[in-house]
This record gives sequence, structure tokens and C-alpha cells, in this order.
Amino acid sequence: MIRCITIDDEPLALRQIVNYIEKTPFLECVGQFENALEALTFLKENEVDLMFVDIQMPDISGMDFVKMLKNPPRIIFTTAYSEYAVEGFKVDAVDYLLKPIGYPDFFKAAEKARDRITPITSKEVEKNIEGNSEFLFVKSEHKMLRINTSKIKYIEGMREYVRIHLEDQKPVMALMSMKKIDEFLPSEHFMRVHRSYIVNLNKIEVINRSRIIFDEDVYIPVSDQYKNDFQAFLDKNSLG
Repeated sequence: MIRCITIDDEPLALRQIVNYIEKTPFLECVGQFENALEALTFLKENEVDLMFVDIQMPDISGMDFVKMLKNPPRIIFTTAYSEYAVEGFKVDAVDYLLKPIGYPDFFKAAEKARDRITPITSKEVEKNIEGNSEFLFVKSEHKMLRINTSKIKYIEGMREYVRIHLEDQKPVMALMSMKKIDEFLPSEHFMRVHRSYIVNLNKIEVINRSRIIFDEDVYIPVSDQYKNDFQAFLDKNSLG
């Protein structure tokens, strides 16, 4: 786990970053601060791997705060002002997030930080799954979670991680490859239709122009690589 703190004088922005950290499996929030002086006191007594730092803050700016540190952790700057980007990279920041910050951008920046801090081997990616065709256990956020395969709607690949989208509950993110989970799931019910997507064939209700539609606003493309297999499934289960 990557130990993180976040510093922002705006309470809502601070809470958002804390929420993003908490939903990211490889991050752990060990401190949140509304000013740099509180964070400085914390850093004197605690080890931290990564800091999310707002630049525009009273008393001490985030940029000046980082320059004060003799051996700073990895830094991701957050700010509403794009003109600070160049200066941020001069202090070897991992990334620079422009507010308002969406979770996809946050996750990409966190992955960059993780790659610098704790590179993950392929062996670690492959080991976090066990079970049988009716259910599986996956490691997510320090816990082993049981997931009934019949509840899976589709699975989304995110580099070394997968996001498992389920009926009637929030998605589960787990450290493993798409290849591993594709091999594990029963092939009579699940099909890979894209490099980044595996779908539960029993949950498909609408198909439009080579796209599978879930929940009215999720459009999953069927790529050319998997189009023949998917068409064979349609032909087998279609009338006329």
C-alpha cells in the first residue's frame, strides 16, 4: 500500500481527494490537512510515500512547501490554475491535476506515482483470485470479497486492475489482469468482446451498432478481434 496525505485549504476539495484515495485499492490515506504547517509537523514523525498538494494556499503555497522539504515524498499537485504546471514539473512532481478533478484523471496520476514507488510484477497481478464457476473471491481494499458470478454484468480492464461491475451494488476494483479473470470465468456465460471489456452474456438486453448497452448510458464496443465470436453467439441465440 502507498501511504498518502493530502493538503488543501478548501474542505470540499480536500474531501474529494480523500474519497478518491479511499476508493483506489493501492492507496491508503494516513493524513489530511487544510494547511501546509500541519502537514509539515506530521511529516516529521511519520513516513509518507505520496502527497496530493494544492498549490494556491494561504501562508505557504503548495509549491513553496514542497521546496522546503529536504527529502520530499512523491508529489501530485492539484490546482485550479494551469499556469503552475511547468513550475510543478521543475520540482519533479509525478503529475499535475487541474481542478475540477475527475476520478479517471486521478487514477491515472496515482498509477504513475505507484509505478515510481512500488513497481508491480506480473506475478503479483495474477495471484489475487480464487473460487469456482459459481463464485469467486477477489482481493480488494485489504479484504477478500466473494462475488457471485451471476451478479456480474461486465468487467472493465484498467491496466493491472479490473473493475467488476455488479448488479445492485458498487463496482469492485481488484489487482489482476483481464487475461487472468477471462480464463477463470465460465466461457458459456462470459465473453471478452474488447481488449478492455468482458461481458456476462446472460445480462445483455440491448445491442446497437456493434455496441452492447448496459444501464442506458454504458456503451461497450465489440472490437474487430472479437466480432466473429460475438456474432456466432448472436446467430446461435437469434430467431429469423
